[in-house]
Amino acid sequence: MKQRRALVEPNIDPSMRRQCELLAVNRPSLYCEPVVPDEEELALMRRIDELHLKHPFFGSRMLTRTLQGAGTEVNRKRVQRLMKLMGLESTAPKPNTSKPAPEHPVYPYLLRGMTISRGMARRLLI
Repeated sequence: MKQRRALVEPNIDPSMRRQCELLAVNRPSLYCEPVVPDEEELALMRRIDELHLKHPFFGSRMLTRTLQGAGTEVNRKRVQRLMKLMGLESTAPKPNTSKPAPEHPVYPYLLRGMTISRGMARRLLI
């Protein structure tokens, strides 16, 4: 992709739009400069990595609280973004509410196929 992007030259024929089209290069990517993380960001990423190695069950909330307790000014969204960037994920169990526990009994639905009428409803309530 970088090689094709380097082939696009401004102010020559064909236009930049056509060059991008021919080379299958996304035009906005020509104007976007990648942001290099600064030293503070790298230090924070190192600290998050250390904490994650020490406590792999910590999620972004607990990591944020731990970092704030140590005096680092950081919010949860920043920690989430950096964890995603580094590929870190908590090892704690995730919610799994749609799967029933195998040991719980499954009760049959007794009203299936029955037509509920006014008299039937009264008998069911009694």
